[in-house]
Amino acid sequence: MISRTTHRKSRPFSFLFSVLGLIIGVGSGPLLHAASAAPEAWLRFNQPENQSYTGVPYHFLGDSPLYLTIDVPPASAHVLDLLWGAKNDQRAAVLLVNDREIPVQDGGYDGFRWRRVPLPDLVGHKNYRIGLKPGQPKAAFLAAIRLTNATSAPDAALPSGDAHGIQITAPPPTDLEKWAEALQDPSLTIAQRAKRHGLQSNEALRRCRKYIDGWLAHADPQTGLIPRNLNESKFFWNGRDAGADNYAFMVLTAALTDRPLFEGRMLDMLRTEAKVATRMGALPADYDFNKQSYRFDQPDLNRLIFDGSEYVKDGLMPITEWLGATPWSRRLINIVDDIVRQASFQTDGGPIPSNNVEVNGEMMQVLSRLRFMTGSETYLDMACRIADDYLLGDHHPTRHSTNLGLRDHNCELISGLTEVYAACHFVRKDKAEAYQKPLRDMLDDILKYGINEHGLMFQTINPRTGDVLNKTIHDNWGYNYNGFYTVYLLDGVERYREATRFALSNLKDHYWKFQWQGWGSDGIADSVEGAINLFNREPDVAGVSEWIDANINRMLDIQKPDGVIEGWHGDGNYARTAILWALWKQQGVTLSPWRVDVTLGAVRQSDELHLVLTAEKDWQGRLVFDAPRHKQHMKLPLDYPRINQFPEWFTVAPLDAWTVSINKGAFQPHAGRELLEGLSLTLKAGDEKHLVVRREAKR
Repeated sequence: MISRTTHRKSRPFSFLFSVLGLIIGVGSGPLLHAASAAPEAWLRFNQPENQSYTGVPYHFLGDSPLYLTIDVPPASAHVLDLLWGAKNDQRAAVLLVNDREIPVQDGGYDGFRWRRVPLPDLVGHKNYRIGLKPGQPKAAFLAAIRLTNATSAPDAALPSGDAHGIQITAPPPTDLEKWAEALQDPSLTIAQRAKRHGLQSNEALRRCRKYIDGWLAHADPQTGLIPRNLNESKFFWNGRDAGADNYAFMVLTAALTDRPLFEGRMLDMLRTEAKVATRMGALPADYDFNKQSYRFDQPDLNRLIFDGSEYVKDGLMPITEWLGATPWSRRLINIVDDIVRQASFQTDGGPIPSNNVEVNGEMMQVLSRLRFMTGSETYLDMACRIADDYLLGDHHPTRHSTNLGLRDHNCELISGLTEVYAACHFVRKDKAEAYQKPLRDMLDDILKYGINEHGLMFQTINPRTGDVLNKTIHDNWGYNYNGFYTVYLLDGVERYREATRFALSNLKDHYWKFQWQGWGSDGIADSVEGAINLFNREPDVAGVSEWIDANINRMLDIQKPDGVIEGWHGDGNYARTAILWALWKQQGVTLSPWRVDVTLGAVRQSDELHLVLTAEKDWQGRLVFDAPRHKQHMKLPLDYPRINQFPEWFTVAPLDAWTVSINKGAFQPHAGRELLEGLSLTLKAGDEKHLVVRREAKR
């Protein structure tokens, strides 16, 4: 989950399929009115939904790429003219002509001019298939397109009349879409299915690795820290956004794909921010790159605690759950200790960190987990003090509230309260008993007033009256259902499990490629994250795996050529969810070292795991199997669903006995410890290895 502030909302792609009309009398001078031989095909953008500049309607590639079919047989003399817009700046696009890529750049003027692009020789083809994607650093915007002869005048006007010979079409299927569609073929063997999973996971991790490069290109040269975003906040680092939502998932990506980068620059960034961007103890503070000092002259404890709660819960905790004890987990504990020490908001039970529901929700989640990870009761003491104020005091989320938010920020409270309840269930039975009824009342009220006919959640409700204050269906529905499912696991409340399954069951039929609020990659990422986390617990709900694949495909396609996603701190959530998806496709098994030409995919059947490994070039390394991390790293007594966790798929305990067959060879014995350290393998260029891993004995 992220702290959303401002970022551009992409416009829906569906408008591209509208019928395109005419621009009548646009511009002045020879641009649209000079006499010349008519082009063979043309298209104008003047629908009501099109934006305008200097009175000329245009299509902005930064909102949506264009895909066109030109129903004209290719000829050697053909050229493509683009009515190219500029605002005294340079604009760029990538032109795809029958799958051949041509970079295009122009500008330095104000308004629109024709930009002529030579076409490759495609004589013998039936027609032209054209794609136009945004380039860097500024995406192009176009008022018209025409196919004409190279001898025609570059400034010739378009004929009057409707668009002629050019049709806007659906995007061609990507490799990801082809692989996802192929997986629906019931005749696929297990090995074929695993191989396609390997193609999918490799594509996701490749894009995550590229995302790191895209952001590191914008790092501050002196400190190496990344900015909050690449627009109005490009000159400072902060904990709540740059650290929590972006840097943390650069760290996890590097841990999976580039260990030298992980152990080098990623660790250097941690040490730097802990040195130069902390105040009032270990609390993260904004650091201004221009000043090379703090962004704010005076520290503000409330702001620092907010930054700290975001950084530990959304950023450092996911790193810790995946990697265990590291410098990042030590940084987490230092921040939490200083938040607890400086808590100053008074309640009947004593001081708590904040009166902000997001901060308190995040802290309850982190504190509950730290109780088990460290064994210190101090953390659960504070978590219970916060929970008391909500469940046993006069701030109950549904009994006392007339405005309950269920989306990002506010939904942290629901998860936080259920996590404290989970911790108390195991170590403070009296507290769990006191919390049980008010907690279930809250969950029941949400089910009564806060969900639509498909089980998805409204943004805001008045639980006192039952009124829906904001009917927007939001992308954080899965985060809330984590809490419901946790209480089901603890208490066996079947209606909470059924509510979760019902929401999952409606994704494919009713939310196939839904416009989550915010529309961009973050809305998709948060919704898919919630689905993956719950699907891990309920894998038999029909349609969920196909829905996840379809939405990951459209999320991954948002990435820009330089690796940046949208240029704000939410880009890290793209990487987080792509990693979640890749680990599912590999069933938690990872490559060491990872390499872009090596694919690993997996399919599980009961206690048997099938793996397919391929390499384009010689590769020598290890297949590292996953452990029950909730026990090994966090020492949790139950693997309940948690926001920003990386679910466990196929796990291996150190003392278990296993056997492994390679390419249908005899099964060889391996201790669980060997698989956790990594199964050594060598592949020659073009090799493909099929492995079957079987549990023989469990201890």
